[in-house]
Amino acid sequence: MVTRILDLDRDALARLRGKPLTNAVAAGEGRTMVAEVFAERSVLSFSPDGAGVHNMELMAAFGADIVILNMIDRVWDGAQFRFPGLGSFASLGDLALCIGRPVAVNLEPGDVPERRSAKPEHAKRLIDAGAAMICLTANPSTDGSYEGLARVTAELRRSLGDDAALWAGKMHHAGRREPVTTERLTRLVEAGADGVILPLPGTLPGVTKELAAEAVAAVQNAGAIVMGAIGTSQEGAHTTVVPQLALNAKEIGVDAHHIGDCFLPGMGDPELLYAYSVAVRGRRHTWNRMALGNRRRAVES
Repeated sequence: MVTRILDLDRDALARLRGKPLTNAVAAGEGRTMVAEVFAERSVLSFSPDGAGVHNMELMAAFGADIVILNMIDRVWDGAQFRFPGLGSFASLGDLALCIGRPVAVNLEPGDVPERRSAKPEHAKRLIDAGAAMICLTANPSTDGSYEGLARVTAELRRSLGDDAALWAGKMHHAGRREPVTTERLTRLVEAGADGVILPLPGTLPGVTKELAAEAVAAVQNAGAIVMGAIGTSQEGAHTTVVPQLALNAKEIGVDAHHIGDCFLPGMGDPELLYAYSVAVRGRRHTWNRMALGNRRRAVES
């Protein structure tokens, strides 16, 4: 039996990666919260040495189940991962144990810094270092296309094998304006994605509830999950927009809810994340995640 991600404490969350991660999200029935943050930002670090609270810790405290690191090239030299407010880690697995959350990484096709590029060797090194999932996407103005994403998805799947979690798609146009269609999204599943990213209705012009519901059903019927994304700076909107975005997302059937990284330096609004979480999974599960996410198991003597 697959355990719902809703029911996992920090230790179990930290160990969650690969296909078991995707399966645990699916079992949560649309109640998984994902926070994307800039890897090198620590908005609550006040001391000269950078000690403080990293953005990923803050979003986890407000209810995120999974953290995605954007701009990994800014903290990874190929051997060590260095995070302001947290320090250096030999692996992302060690980082996950520190913050009590699975840690995923954004990689991108196209002309981007070397260690952020979606080359098979980079993806494999990150998976071997404990990345819970590779999120294949495209940042603004990088000219990312669905065709390119499908091609690179296939390359990564061949390199990573069947056990790795590989979620792919766009959160916005990424510098290339092309319609979001069911065909384009299901092609990502055919290429090997076990998760597909879809801009939520109300975030990207032209993505209607009708179009999104059809696409979500097709992707899920093809055997993948769907992450509905807020990646158009509305992660910094007033929390009054949350009910519309969140309930639209539930209505179209997404499995996971993504809050982007563009509000405070390098992250979304934690209060928006909290309000969104309450809207899609209620206060009981939201508070449960906030509390269990910070509990360490007692050590038996």
